[in-house]
Amino acid sequence: MTRIGFIGLGIMGAPMASHLAKAGHEVIGHTHSPAAYARLRGDGGSSADSVADAVRDAEVVITMLPNHPQVEEVVLRADGVFAHAPAGALLIDFSTIRPESSIALAEAGAAAGFRVLDAPVSGGQGGAEEGVLSIMVGGEEDDFTTATPIFEVLGKTFIHVGPHGAGQVVKAANQLVVGGTYALVAEAIVLMESLGVDAGKGLDVLAGGLAGSTILDRKRASMVAREFTPGFRIDLHHKDMGIVADAARQADLALPSAALTASLIAAGRAQGLGTLDHSALLKVVENLNGIGGK
Repeated sequence: MTRIGFIGLGIMGAPMASHLAKAGHEVIGHTHSPAAYARLRGDGGSSADSVADAVRDAEVVITMLPNHPQVEEVVLRADGVFAHAPAGALLIDFSTIRPESSIALAEAGAAAGFRVLDAPVSGGQGGAEEGVLSIMVGGEEDDFTTATPIFEVLGKTFIHVGPHGAGQVVKAANQLVVGGTYALVAEAIVLMESLGVDAGKGLDVLAGGLAGSTILDRKRASMVAREFTPGFRIDLHHKDMGIVADAARQADLALPSAALTASLIAAGRAQGLGTLDHSALLKVVENLNGIGGK
């Protein structure tokens, strides 16, 4: 059993913390939404009124937050993780942030006597609820080995992909593929329906062939039904595509499909769809074509 301070109990963090508590770890959670504490307590965890109280005796600290400013505030501020966690504790940041932010966080941690892993995840709310996330990890190999029992509870796939920041680079690539796939599925639905074909049956066929994907497996029915309850919001995917663009610029690369995908996601925000699930790219494609969704 490991003592874990878990910061951030949102759509993804809440089920992750609960899985760890149910697996027998001592989990102390802290979040801006106290309503999330009920689930964690019900699953055997406990809550803390501050970051300091959540991490004071932790062997492992986990952060699952929206973006780098929140991670940096929670970890680096005077009443944050590095100020109150025991020296030698391992920080696992499951957030999706800029690679350079993860590198800077690891450097600050090393200077303060902490070990740090960047470990962004893929799989959305469904993957978090089912404990089958894909976890891409950057940092030291020994720290990855130490964290493996935690990854085993939360994920189906977890791979050490390189040094600090490498996990975030792989996550950027993941978000590019996911966003592009949603855009193509959206266009496929619009194409089929516009020509009088049942898109649900059509996607069933596609899912069984070379075009099959986890997105088709998990989202085709809800997309055809125009159900866009957020598992991962367009607003957050917009943030992630900014990370992709910055990484491409840093590498001096032209990624035209990435630019188009980012534009479609930005259009979703401009159309007021930012709080919907990223599968709502279907509404973006419909709006571009002057088609009213069902």
